[in-house]
Amino acid sequence: MDVSLATSAGSTDRPNEDFVGAVPGAVVLLDGAGIPGAESLCAHGVAWYTHRLGGALLGHLSRGDEPDLAAILATAIGTIAAEHDDTCDIADVSSPQTTVAMVRARQGRLDWLLLADSFLVLDQVDAGPQVITDGREVIARRECSAPLEGVTSGTPEYDRIRASCVTALRARRNQPGGYWLAKDDPRAAREAVTGSRLLADLAGVALLSNGASRIVTSYGLTDWVGVLELLANSGPAGLIRRVRQVEAQAGSGPDAQAPDDATVAHCTHLPRTESA
Repeated sequence: MDVSLATSAGSTDRPNEDFVGAVPGAVVLLDGAGIPGAESLCAHGVAWYTHRLGGALLGHLSRGDEPDLAAILATAIGTIAAEHDDTCDIADVSSPQTTVAMVRARQGRLDWLLLADSFLVLDQVDAGPQVITDGREVIARRECSAPLEGVTSGTPEYDRIRASCVTALRARRNQPGGYWLAKDDPRAAREAVTGSRLLADLAGVALLSNGASRIVTSYGLTDWVGVLELLANSGPAGLIRRVRQVEAQAGSGPDAQAPDDATVAHCTHLPRTESA
């Protein structure tokens, strides 16, 4: 399996909180979530957490010592939690956390796991792309933001309601009926979206963090077919460059979004046998 990787920090004044890495036959992509003002909760920070968790996941995947991706994630979450639970308030709702996307080619199949809002794009041999994500955070955000509808932005009332919406959204994190991320509780791994496909049905697979998926979801610059074409022609780095170009063109206008960390992994020449 050939794997191309690229990542880009959204800002030059803070570390890239994404992580991406590969071992033979498997890829891991994490999109860390930084909560402003939460630095006192953890002395290490979000980038430390994503890199430690990503490294632990790659270690398990390289050894092939566990067939279940959710079990691998649960073990890794527990391991990293134990590394800093005596120095940091890891149980606080705002402590370091991350999305998780994993794929593994094994025994003629591609297995995947998604936790929170990264994207997996399966390049199907005889059909268009199959796009998979965990949409529960998007749903929770929409529901929690409903009280803001019709309220004029920039007013004290808007700020007050928005603060309550943020509190409500965070209260749903890693809770039944809410949405799930990798954080301090290994049980979150069992809430991940998982699946499997025959490798023979796939020409490739792409993994995109939220910041990279904006090329479709936020900016509408292309569709998912176009994403696969862009990856084939320009690779992950080329896709991220297009995202940055759109962000630069938007400037500070009313529709502008602050640049986010953006990360892409593109897998081609998928193995058709157990060997990757």
